[in-house]
Amino acid sequence: ALHDFGYLSCEEPFENLLTQGMVLKDGTKMSKSLGNVVSPEEIIEKYGADTARLFILFAAPPERDLDWNDTAVEGAYRFLNRVWRAVEDLKCYVISDTSDMSDLNDDDKKLRLAVHTTIKKVTADCERFSFNTAISSVMEMVNALYVYKEKVKSVITEALESLVILLCPFVPHISSELWELMGKETDITSENWLKYDDNALVVDEIEIVLQINGKIRDKLKIN
Repeated sequence: ALHDFGYLSCEEPFENLLTQGMVLKDGTKMSKSLGNVVSPEEIIEKYGADTARLFILFAAPPERDLDWNDTAVEGAYRFLNRVWRAVEDLKCYVISDTSDMSDLNDDDKKLRLAVHTTIKKVTADCERFSFNTAISSVMEMVNALYVYKEKVKSVITEALESLVILLCPFVPHISSELWELMGKETDITSENWLKYDDNALVVDEIEIVLQINGKIRDKLKIN
């Protein structure tokens, strides 16, 4: 009607249509008539709204059917607790100026590589509505943060700030709390989206796996 009356230049008010998949329980479509509906109130009361959001976005691409899994919900809850512990343990290293990235050792560069690789991938995945792979990338980044044993404040600050901002579209409530926990006085939703640093993506050394008949025989590191 808007097009017919001259209010829209295109025939449809949108360029693309993304049709969501069904939510299944034990392989069957959720339905009140079947009595297999999971109450969101129970999930939210036990785990919080962010856990429910994270599980739904991570469990499957939006265009595919989602098979509800209570164990996976608990896994999403454990991951968010892991993120909280990381920020809680490292918040004392957060500084206001992260411009000094000189004299970094190999471990520092590995963490920065993980951070900026994640920024690049999450940005691209969100543009394609591939939220599950975006969240998976953030999980890998959290693993890299736990492995990092150095205490370079600029590197830790960049990693924590990036982590919380990347999580914000998926789990806004806990991200806002973590942003405040790090001493930030601004609203996280007013922060600009992250841009990856090409320099941080440069790898000085690569590992090549040597296989014979499908079995790993050796590994070579090449500068």
